[in-house]
Amino acid sequence: MNRKILFLTGTRADFGKLEPLATALTTSGFDVAFFVTGMHMLDRYGRTKIEVSRLPGTTVHEFLNQRLGDPQDIILSKTVVGFSDYITETRPDLLVVHGDRIEALAGALVAATNYIPCAHIEGGEVSGTIDEIFRHCNTKLASHHFVSSDAAKRRVMAMGEPSGSVHVIGSPELDFHAGPSGVSMQDVKAHYDIPFDDFGLVTFHPVTSEQASMGAQAQALFAELEGSKRNFIVIAPNNDPGSEDIFAVLNTLPEDRFRQFPSMRFNHFSELMKNAACMIGNSSAGVREAPFFGLASLDVGTRQSNRAQAGSVFSCAADDRAAIADFLSTQWGQKHAPHKGFGEGRAADRFVEVLQDASFWDQGLQKAFHDID
Repeated sequence: MNRKILFLTGTRADFGKLEPLATALTTSGFDVAFFVTGMHMLDRYGRTKIEVSRLPGTTVHEFLNQRLGDPQDIILSKTVVGFSDYITETRPDLLVVHGDRIEALAGALVAATNYIPCAHIEGGEVSGTIDEIFRHCNTKLASHHFVSSDAAKRRVMAMGEPSGSVHVIGSPELDFHAGPSGVSMQDVKAHYDIPFDDFGLVTFHPVTSEQASMGAQAQALFAELEGSKRNFIVIAPNNDPGSEDIFAVLNTLPEDRFRQFPSMRFNHFSELMKNAACMIGNSSAGVREAPFFGLASLDVGTRQSNRAQAGSVFSCAADDRAAIADFLSTQWGQKHAPHKGFGEGRAADRFVEVLQDASFWDQGLQKAFHDID
């Protein structure tokens, strides 16, 4: 019997983590499909649904769950309705969701209410903002947990989940980073018309609980970066509330030193990370993927609070221009020892091993709270 596995993806970021798992399952004979929604569907963010459709051996269903400017509760409700209709027709054997986004929450909720097994990827993480609330909600809704570290497993178990349902596999995106990207730096520069060799990577997302100040935070951060006279490649922020104020700042930056993109192919971005002088902003890539490369990163603001573990990660407030300037002066081009706290790049193999074990499918869906002894 070929098990039907359905992945739900709403952003370029979560697809980068789900893709290695889906590819490994397809290779192992599972029937794999994707429900594609969220930022993937929006022109402003590069219509990254195209990247999902390129994945061989899978089927794809697309669903537009928002208009630009929709609040998160409206996006949640639209996604619940659309995903419920789809899952009622298809009845997968397992839904796979990732992390802390609103689409993942909708999927986990629909799966729980329809008694469909749900695997949550990278639960048990701590960070700032409402993302952590969504992530822990997904943990309680999901029936199976695939986490990145022993510390994350302990947190999932502290929320009452049984040890047998929590599997430590590492961070899936590191599977891709661990090997060759498949493209050269020359290929990346030609494809994206990048004119410089020495550059930093920047991604600065809105913090939903601080949306009123996001414009001022972005202004302070990018003013210091502009004043440094260095070159930067900027990936656009996500579509959380507060993004418009960040875009307003990005639109003022000099194009000769700030090359901006709504999104980027994952293998091209991987190659950029391998060749960047540093990484700056508040993306999870700065505290998880950059340390894997030994790439110095500056975590700006509160979005990733308490998540950084590596010595290559520095932190400061967005308006601490002295700290930003010091980081650029002392860490630009500096390499650190690679950090393996989130895995070694074998998450997909471990994921498949768990799903190929018959006992995985025997686990019941009636949840009970398990106290830690």
